[in-house]
Amino acid sequence: MATTQAKAANPKKKSGFQGVQAAIWIIVACFIAAVCFYKFVLGNPANFVDGNPENAVKDGSLLGLVYKGGIVVPVIITLLFTVIALSIERWLALRTAFGKGKLPKFVANIKAALKANDFAKAQKLCDDQKGTVANVIGATLATYKKMEATTGVSKEEKIAKIQAAYDEATQLEMPTLQMNMPILATIVTLGTLTALFGTVVGMIRSFAALAAGGGGDSLALSQGISEALVNTASGILTSWGAVIAYNYYTNKIDKLTYALDEVNYTIAQTYEENHKDEA
Repeated sequence: MATTQAKAANPKKKSGFQGVQAAIWIIVACFIAAVCFYKFVLGNPANFVDGNPENAVKDGSLLGLVYKGGIVVPVIITLLFTVIALSIERWLALRTAFGKGKLPKFVANIKAALKANDFAKAQKLCDDQKGTVANVIGATLATYKKMEATTGVSKEEKIAKIQAAYDEATQLEMPTLQMNMPILATIVTLGTLTALFGTVVGMIRSFAALAAGGGGDSLALSQGISEALVNTASGILTSWGAVIAYNYYTNKIDKLTYALDEVNYTIAQTYEENHKDEA
């Protein structure tokens, strides 16, 4: 019922990119791309002695060295590609959510219009700005106007209804803002754990080669150590990217939420000031 009321207060349809709901397909696409990258780019015969990926890596071939990281490498690359893809997806979605103009300037203009009791200007600012903040403020202003024309209701009840309209409109918009953020948060930990797994696998191979003894096993020993270090480095890189992306977009969402709260407080205070003598 509350959602229906919010939609009624804010009849405008969302425009622009709203985010990818079925993120599983992003992950699947990243996995396919990672396998192809591992096989055809990292595993390119030109990166190895005699053109054979089973042989030693050519001197100076970083791609061949990463290829020697083993089967864990495609998994880590999948996570890395997913971080990149979701970072782009969140950037596009939040760009739409913030609207066309700069958010601080929009909030300042809205507050000035409200203090001047120029609600027509405030609504026009919302129409021009678009985005999440403008949608929520527009829905709240619509309820404000409705309360202005409503009789037989106390001032406290009217303010409560204005606040309820704000809360309902915010609840409709927030899922778009938070979409796919839990996946980024998960990759922060998953990247490190996958790197640790790859490192352990590489060290197991190294110690197995060492236990076998003999100079002929020195290549297997070095490959095992290389696998461990490659997986460690790539996993740390993935987690590093995921942490930066998650914190960056969390900060942007917080800024948007603070802007909403600031304007909502101004709207409530404006109604209170304009109806001091109301019972």
